[in-house]
Amino acid sequence: MTKKKICLALQGGGAHGAFTWGILDRLLEEESLEIQAISGTSAGAMNGAVIVDALKRGGREHARERLERFWRSISEAGDNIFKPGRVLLPGFGPNSDWSPMVLWTEMLSLVWSPYDNPFYTNLLGEVIGKELPDFNALNDHKTPYLFVCATNVKTNQRKIFGPGELDVSALTASACLPTIFRSVEVNGDFYWDGGYLGNPALSPLRSPALTPDLLIVWVNPLSQPDLPTNARDILDRLNEVTFNATLVQEIAAIDAVNELKGSRDALGSPYKRIRLHEIKDEPHLARLGHASKSNTDWNFLLELREFGRQAAKRWLEESFDDVGRKTTADMHRILRCLESR
Repeated sequence: MTKKKICLALQGGGAHGAFTWGILDRLLEEESLEIQAISGTSAGAMNGAVIVDALKRGGREHARERLERFWRSISEAGDNIFKPGRVLLPGFGPNSDWSPMVLWTEMLSLVWSPYDNPFYTNLLGEVIGKELPDFNALNDHKTPYLFVCATNVKTNQRKIFGPGELDVSALTASACLPTIFRSVEVNGDFYWDGGYLGNPALSPLRSPALTPDLLIVWVNPLSQPDLPTNARDILDRLNEVTFNATLVQEIAAIDAVNELKGSRDALGSPYKRIRLHEIKDEPHLARLGHASKSNTDWNFLLELREFGRQAAKRWLEESFDDVGRKTTADMHRILRCLESR
């Protein structure tokens, strides 16, 4: 069987990363699809690490099992990792941005940092250590490759960790939200969440050694149907805009290179024409409030997984035949975000 090769770009988004879990779960059922590399940030980096490690060790079904086990572990550790509003008053659901516990923890984060907590521990790192007992498979130089993005706190530069550099610290650095976690030290440098500078980074997937077909999994909606007017909605939309900005700019750069190169690649060029694809579900994800990104209730994660599976199913039906032939992403929609700049 001739397989279609693809690279994956996985966004972060807290618990909404379970949507990506569903997409990966469905793609793994597709025997004719081969994943060559994954670039991920935050929750996207976690999903990427689990699937790459599992594919190398045991194949597709093993990867599906490992992803479910990982998200089960996240659910069990959720209260301690994400500080969701589990303590609720009547009338407030677990996804409510107005949950008293959600409001309290966010107000506390303005005056109390993770460094003020004498009992601090990075429980996310403990979950990763449990699910990935060694990093040998992630650090070898066999496909699929994994690339993980983090933000250097002091220099405002992004760091992309690749094969040979991947460990628990690199993964926790990529998911280090500074109001929840202390910065993560890697080789003397300190890092925060990679989403600020690359959610995810596309540059490592543009290598001439990899397939030109790049599939982006959107977790943070580009478009919202309503104007945010209350404080919670404004903050949520600000996060979405911030965490989408660098990705949109990288897509614009890819589009510009594609236009310059025309239909034929120049001999010896370090760049290549990229065929972009995307999976998204803005109707469902856009309606979820900011607090839901910290909701690790198992039933909620399963709901997001099903959204992801259905989104992947639609993409496979509508666009899979075009992999290896042409771009299927809605470039006009994406580049419209930069038209007024």
